Amino acid sequence: MTEEGSGMNDGDTKCVVTSAAMLELKSVHKRFGGLHAVNDISFRVEPGCIKAVIGPNGAGKTTLFNLIAGNLPVSTGTIHFQGQEIQEKKPYQIAHLGLARTFQNIKLFHGMTALECVMVGRHVQSRAGFFSGMFALPSTWKEERAIRNRSMELLELMQIADCANLEATSLAFGQQRAVEMARALAAEPKLLLLDEPAAGLNIYETAEVARLICRIRDMGITVLLVEHDMSLVMDISDEIVVLSFGKKLAEDSPTNIQKNAEVIKIYLGEDDAITA
Repeated sequence: MTEEGSGMNDGDTKCVVTSAAMLELKSVHKRFGGLHAVNDISFRVEPGCIKAVIGPNGAGKTTLFNLIAGNLPVSTGTIHFQGQEIQEKKPYQIAHLGLARTFQNIKLFHGMTALECVMVGRHVQSRAGFFSGMFALPSTWKEERAIRNRSMELLELMQIADCANLEATSLAFGQQRAVEMARALAAEPKLLLLDEPAAGLNIYETAEVARLICRIRDMGITVLLVEHDMSLVMDISDEIVVLSFGKKLAEDSPTNIQKNAEVIKIYLGEDDAITA
C-alpha cells in the first residue's frame, strides 16, 4: 500500500488510501477441524473502491466472504467494518451496519415476484413495528409505498423493471442475478459483497454486469467481489487480492497482478498469463 492520500502503485487506480478503511481484516483464520480454509488473511478495502478477490477453486474465497458477512464464525483474528469489530456479530446485525451481499448460488424467494424480492431487502431500512403493521396505521402504508417505489427504482437501475411482477425464480439466469443485486442494494449498503456476479452469464450479460458494478461504485458504494472472470476483474478492479490454499499470495493493482510471476505460476500455470 502507498502512503496516505496517494494512489496505488501504477497510478491506474481510483483507490485512495485513507486513515480509516471501509473494511479491514487482520490475521483472520478459519479452521474446519484439521482444514485451515482461511490462513492469516489481512487486507484493507478503501472507501469508494472496487476490490476483487481471486484464486483457484478451493482457495478460500467464499469462506472469506462468509466470515465477513457473519455467516461463519472467525476462528481467530479481527474484522473491522468502518472501524467497528464485527467478527462476533450476527449477519442481521452486520447488515444493519451497512454491509450487504449476494451469493455464489442465487438465493431468491420462491413464490415472490421480482419486486417483492427486492422489497424484502429494504427490511433493514424499515421503521414500522409490529403494532403499526397489525393495525395498518397510515405511517405503515406510507412506508410501504416508499419501499415499493425505491425497489422499482432499483429494478430500473438493473434494467429489469419490466420483470417486476413476474415470479423471480421463473426469470432467466441473468435476470435472477440482477434481482439479487437489486435486493442487496435495497438495504442501502455502504459496502457490497458480490460473490461471483458473472457466474453462468454469457459475454454480453457479463459486460452489462461490469457496467452495473461501476455504476454502483459511482453511487458511493464500496464493492468487494469474488470472481473467476479475469477480463471482468482486470477491467473494473482498483485492487486485487490473490488467494491460494487459504493464504494471501499477492495484493496489488490489476496491472501489477498481471505481471506477478508467482501469481501466474500458481494461479494459471507456468506457461499462461493473466490477460485483461
